[in-house]
Amino acid sequence: MTNPVSRPADVLRLAVVVGALGVVFGDIGTSPIYTIQTVFNPADPHPVPATTENVYGVVSLIFWSVMLIVTVTYVLLAMRVDNDGEGGIMALITLLRRWAAKGKTRVTMTLAGLGLFGAALFLGDSMITPAISVLSAVEGLRIIDPSFEGWIVPVTAVIIVILFAAQKFGTAAVGRLFGPVMITWFVAIAALGVWGITSEPGILRALSPTYALGFLAGHFDLAFFALAAIVLSVTGAEALYADMGHFGRRPISVGWIFLVFPACTLSYLGQGALILQDQSNISAPFFLLTPDWALIPMVVLATAATVIASQAVITGAFSVTAQAAQLGYLPRLRILHTSRSSHGQIYVPWINWLLMVSVLTLVFAFRNSASLAYAFGMAVTGTITIATILFFYVAWRTWRTPKWFLATLAVVLLAVDGLFLAANLTKIVHGAWLPLVIAVTAFTVMSTWQRGRQVVTARREAMEGSLREFVDGLTDRPAPVQVVGGTAIFLNRGSETAPLALRSNVEHNHVRHEHVAVVAVEIAVVPRIADDERVTVEHLGEGEDGITHLTVRFGYGERPDVPAALAQLGPDDTEGDLDLENATYFLSRIELRLGDEPETRMPTWRRRLFIATSFITADAAEHFNLPRDRTVLLGSHVDV
Repeated sequence: MTNPVSRPADVLRLAVVVGALGVVFGDIGTSPIYTIQTVFNPADPHPVPATTENVYGVVSLIFWSVMLIVTVTYVLLAMRVDNDGEGGIMALITLLRRWAAKGKTRVTMTLAGLGLFGAALFLGDSMITPAISVLSAVEGLRIIDPSFEGWIVPVTAVIIVILFAAQKFGTAAVGRLFGPVMITWFVAIAALGVWGITSEPGILRALSPTYALGFLAGHFDLAFFALAAIVLSVTGAEALYADMGHFGRRPISVGWIFLVFPACTLSYLGQGALILQDQSNISAPFFLLTPDWALIPMVVLATAATVIASQAVITGAFSVTAQAAQLGYLPRLRILHTSRSSHGQIYVPWINWLLMVSVLTLVFAFRNSASLAYAFGMAVTGTITIATILFFYVAWRTWRTPKWFLATLAVVLLAVDGLFLAANLTKIVHGAWLPLVIAVTAFTVMSTWQRGRQVVTARREAMEGSLREFVDGLTDRPAPVQVVGGTAIFLNRGSETAPLALRSNVEHNHVRHEHVAVVAVEIAVVPRIADDERVTVEHLGEGEDGITHLTVRFGYGERPDVPAALAQLGPDDTEGDLDLENATYFLSRIELRLGDEPETRMPTWRRRLFIATSFITADAAEHFNLPRDRTVLLGSHVDV
């Protein structure tokens, strides 16, 4: 007899799996549209002839590449490593930063820098994915009618503009539709794959690794260059890991093993069978696998699936940049939360419009998915290789698995990643340079901001002086400091120095409020902080002088809401009742200027880049959710 109590839990688990299918697998689930077409593209600088032996070898290589990289590396291994439930390359970076904080070592710092470059590659991936995904789907129009060729780029551009314009509304409402649409997609491509296999059942032999190994060993000159396109079959693998914090490891694993992987495999086998029947089908094997009566619905479904794939990677870009800003790699960005029920649904306006302009530029510059494929593969292989290196380092330090076993796995999997990376390096002059340029640019901006921020913080601390000495000296000042009624809250970067706004108020106005709270906001290297660990209270001065220091902690995945955190405190915590309804918030605003004699060990161009980057910094009052009408800014300047 079935226990009725378990049914709601089963329904909930099923709903989570459906949700994961709609968000996590959009990118990798649409790879069958363009992967085999790109491998056999006759315009490729290193074309692969569509002979029977090569078709078997390519399909076998695709299957085993997906098996090793996605199923083994990510689903079975990497997803067992998390940072308080969060996954992805940023989670691995925060684990390394946590160890580096305890005692910096050259290895951890180098790997953290490598991880930062991997995150930069992911941002390049976020620009390329919407372009190649939507283009590849809309290219199905030429199969319906060749006269539609001229409409492919304009239609793609319109879809992309609508997609990015809709980001400000969030995905909470349409998110419920994503799962069913993607389930329909996977069932459809699986059915079409089976249809193709029935015409050439022998293609099932390609599931044997002997065909993949035979192709590599017997035709290495062809197989090596084919890997640059075969890697497209694993695009989106990082999304499985990065979205683990939203859905959990088990739902993602279940969705992959029982639906996504089988559906994609059947599609690849069906396309291989179609090419074996007629080599001319290499022009568009995915859409040519579709019966004429279903072609238009399939193009519509493919377009919907690629839009969902683009949505997933855009959301991932928002998440990565938000986490990078919280960890100090980027300036404070304006972040809007678009859902009350799902914390992970955020909107970062500046990043959204940057991505839209970048994606449209790629669409109009490359004009077809085959040309973009070379650039796409470089971004994917770079991100996967770096994530694999970081994972094995973390596993080496934390797992109790025998070291020889981890070393063997690392050698095998990194050898596979290395082959893909080397193959894509041969495409540098054909477009693979693009994600490298994007990644180097993003990495330079993030590393420059991190270094510049350290310099400014050190100089600001020297200007502010000791907080405790400042408070102790309030009663001994030549000009008496008057105490006025009310509550003043001064936001500060740390607990050791006096806020410039507080120092200016006392030194120039000779006044302080009856209740003063100096609030230092800390962003932890964990995604969320429990409410009972949110605020730490430290009393300053003598007795009941009304001056308190508060350290408010937020996880890097949370929105810093200072008034809400302070509302948890009672009068006994803060030497009197903080009147938050009428409190005045004071912020110290720093203006950066280019100094004449730098002592920062930063070249002039990097100092200029740091100052330029500071202009995208979001408004502090909005960032910390401070009431605009009760927030006062007091400025100063720092030479860089």
